[in-house]
Order: sequence, then structure tokens, then C-alpha cells
Amino acid sequence: MTVLRIGNFSGFYGDRAGALREMLTGGEVDVLTGDYLAELTMLILARDRLKDPSAGYARTFLRQLEDCLGLARERGVRIVTNAGGLNPAGLADAVRELADRLGIPAAVAHVEGDDLTARHPGALAAHAYLGGFGIAECLRAGADIVVTGRVTDAALVTGPAAAHFGWRPGAYDRLAGAVVAGHVLECGTQATGGNYAFFREADMRRPGFPLAEIHADGSSVVTKHPGTGGLVDVGTVTAQLLYETGGGRYAGPDVTARLDTVRLSQDGPDRVRIEGVRGEAPPPTLKVGLNRLGGFRNEVVFVLTGLDIEAKADLVREQLTDALAKASPDEVRWELVRTDRADADTEETASALLRLVVRDADERVVGRALSGAAVELALASYPGFHVLSPPGKGDPYGVFEDVYVPHGAVDHRAVLHDGRRIPVPPPQETRPLADVPPPPLPEPLPAGPARRAPLGLVAGARSGDKGGNANVGVWARSEDAWRWLAHELTAERFRQLIPESRDLPVTRHVLPRLRAVNFVVEGILGAGVAARHRFDPQAKALGEWLRSRHLDIPEALL
Repeated sequence: MTVLRIGNFSGFYGDRAGALREMLTGGEVDVLTGDYLAELTMLILARDRLKDPSAGYARTFLRQLEDCLGLARERGVRIVTNAGGLNPAGLADAVRELADRLGIPAAVAHVEGDDLTARHPGALAAHAYLGGFGIAECLRAGADIVVTGRVTDAALVTGPAAAHFGWRPGAYDRLAGAVVAGHVLECGTQATGGNYAFFREADMRRPGFPLAEIHADGSSVVTKHPGTGGLVDVGTVTAQLLYETGGGRYAGPDVTARLDTVRLSQDGPDRVRIEGVRGEAPPPTLKVGLNRLGGFRNEVVFVLTGLDIEAKADLVREQLTDALAKASPDEVRWELVRTDRADADTEETASALLRLVVRDADERVVGRALSGAAVELALASYPGFHVLSPPGKGDPYGVFEDVYVPHGAVDHRAVLHDGRRIPVPPPQETRPLADVPPPPLPEPLPAGPARRAPLGLVAGARSGDKGGNANVGVWARSEDAWRWLAHELTAERFRQLIPESRDLPVTRHVLPRLRAVNFVVEGILGAGVAARHRFDPQAKALGEWLRSRHLDIPEALL
């Protein structure tokens, strides 16, 4: 059967609005996928639904589709998206209304069964991560547009591939290959040079969106439309493969993909071949993402300028001691960020930031009483007193957590454009998830002169979040650099370089075929991104911080 060309036009809710048109007009493509959902997005959509029960989906998709539905129909391109969020049926109806208004015939289907909110009292949203076979049923029945709720990001690719090539449950190697391709595509331009450690090596001002040429055996080639910006090379694909993953086994509802079997090779300019991926039966349970209200949060950022920064910070802490003791919030966090420089030539670079964050289940505890105490210092505190913005009454924050349910606990169904409802059975075979045995390390480099230098001169990194945990994937750009990295960047060295992690569980996973080590840091993000636990709440820049740290690096690598 012919190759299937699957492209991406959205990596998150708020991505480039014109990407759907760019992908439709920039070159050949058979299916376009839009990924809108993340842990934080589900909370945002849940709060939308509280205000309006008919809401709960990504409305921006409708605006994109209004501009491009006719073009997609004309070119025979099918669209698969998880923009349905918490209300896939509602978005499917809205798409039908749009198509009728535009006078463009379109068969619209949707996938449901992920919503388990009613079984989890107190949750704003509880949704299981479904696989791709509901999408496949919709496409096999002739759908032009398939809308889903919470499916795995890779399911947007495995579903169309299974439909096109006739894959059935149990085709583990083929499905695993599509999962890997889907993981590369899911974050859009992160596969084509966006957020890339070595961004200066290509024109990254407007990277094009990625596509994958998928073959019947599950292998693929990742590329982009001709003439678009950015870069597709082994490095950009490696970076995205490591993003928000852990060890050698990457579990999903249809298959567990073995990331330790992935082989990457440059297949020409802006073309990377992915092959050799092995798959195993999926685990016996499905992941369910729970979003709930965690309480209320307030924040004040004091600006400290010039001399005596530490003493000024101490004074503010002392002045607010009584107010904090009286309010007695559940959590109080002070953080002094030394962004100041001596003898600075601008006021901004002469200033440091003192950040106070308070959290409590009671909105009043973090509200006006605390804000008022901070404002009352305006004429009675350190010289140069001011804050970045006036403190408010406090905002609600969310908490994300994972739970797991048996596959049979969900009613996974494809709802076709003609109204038929097709059940999607759970997998017949499952396999409990277990870590891959540690692989042998390469031979270390011979001893030689070394120089103190940033890690990023010889390695790339990409980091991200999964609930309260963060992962940092680090890869070497040459075989010699890998021989050094594999022995030097241990979990203990990571803790030394990232002091925040010293009292937290840090697990290192070794992926020799990618010349990479992947670290999972448990609990560094607290209760997840919606709780805004730290300065970088999604750990997006944790990898770049690691790359900036200095080590003794062999001069032969520099």
C-alpha cells in the first residue's frame, strides 16, 4: 500500500492560527492532525464548562476550519483533532453547523468514552487517555473530520495509520512505529527546530510544521513542506523523542513502544528516517488525568534595586512576619532571584526580585488581608520599594494527578457521521509495565586534558512536565561525546548540577541508540503546572539550565 503522509497543524491550544492553511497549501498531505490538549488545557476547558455546559472544547479550531474547510475538501485531506476536549460531541455538532453554513459537504464523526468525571467526586475533569482505534473506525467509515476528547497525543497518528494500512490490535511493531512518529509530530514545530538547543544552526524565525511519511511496516520519514523554515535533522527528532518521556518503554493504550529500539538516520535534507521500532502489548490499565481545584494562591513580587539586596529582602520578610502569622496560610514560599549586577548601566539590571507566594484552601486567607499588608509597606520599607504589579485578592489554582483504571472501565466508542455508535473493545492481551534492564555503557574515553566549560557545548537537552514530575533528556552529538556523557552525567552528577533535585528521587534512563540519557525528577513541580509551584512551572527551561552548568569536559570534545 502507498505511503501515508500525516502532518500536524497544532501542537497546543493557542498554536499558530494559520498553520492549517500552510499545511494544506505547502505540499502533499493525506491527513492533518491537530493536538490541542495538555494537562493545563483540560483544566482551562473544565472551568469554561462550569460557566457554560455547552463549552469545553477548543473554539479556535472552528475559526481555523472556517477558513480552510473548502480547501481541505477540495484536496481530499482528512482532519483528525483532539480539539473536542471535554465535549467532543459538542464540537462535532459545531463543525456540522459550520459545514452546513458554508455549503460544504463534510462527514463528521467523533470519539467518546474518555470522560470519567462522574466517577471521581470533587474532580473538575477526569479523563482516560484512549488509543487510536476509535479514530480508525471513524475513518474506515468515511469520516472527513474526526473529533476526539482525551486520547493519547500519538493516537492522532496511530488511528489514521491503522485505518489506512488495515492494522489491527496486536500489530505491535507497526503500531509502535506509528506511536514514535506520532510522538515526534504531536508538538508541532518542536520537531522542526522550535525550542531546539542548537537553534542557531538554521533559520528558526518561522519553522514549518512537521509531517511524517508512514509506511505499512510502521517505519516513517519525518520531514516538512519544501521551502518552509526550520530544520529537520537527527538532533531535532531526538530532542522531541526525549520530550516528556522516561525509560525504554513508552506505554500507551494500544501498544508499549520500545524507545530503546528506535533507529534514526538522516535520509536527505530535512528528512529523518525512523525504523526498527519494536512494540509490546499495552499495560493492563489506562491512565486517567484528574484535574481538581487545589485552593487559592496569591503572589507579590518585590523589586530590590542597587545595594544591600540581601538586607532589603530580610527587612521585607521581617515586616510581613506578623501578617503571615495572623493569616496562617497552608504554604508560604519566599524566593530571592538575583538578577542584579554590580555597577549596572540600567535600573532593570541593577534589580533583583523577591517573590512571595502563598497558598491556602480558603480564598480569604490569601486575599486582601495579605495583599493589604504588602501594600502598606509602600512608604515604610526598604529604599526604592516597589512591586512588579499590585497584589490582588488571590486566584484559584488547579492540581493534576494520575490514576489508573482497567481498560474495561471505559466505554470507548466511535460515533459515526450517520449516527451509528461502534464500540471499540479493550485489548485482548496486556503486559504489566516494567523498566528495561540497564543496557551496557560504551567504553569511556581515554584519559586526557579537560577544560571547565558548559555542558551545552557538547550536548543538547529538552525538558518538560508530567504532572508533578519533570524529565530532562540529554543527548550527545557525536560518538565520542556519548562515550563521555554516558559515564559523566550520572543521577548523582545531575543532583549536583541541579540543586533543586538534591532531595528528590532522580532516575536516569540510558538510551544508547539515541546517544541519550533521560532523567525523571519526581515532585519537582509540586502538584503540576496549574499549581504554579516554581518559577518555571512546566520545566520547559530545566534542560537549558542544565546545559549552562559547567563541568570538566575533555578538550578533545571542545
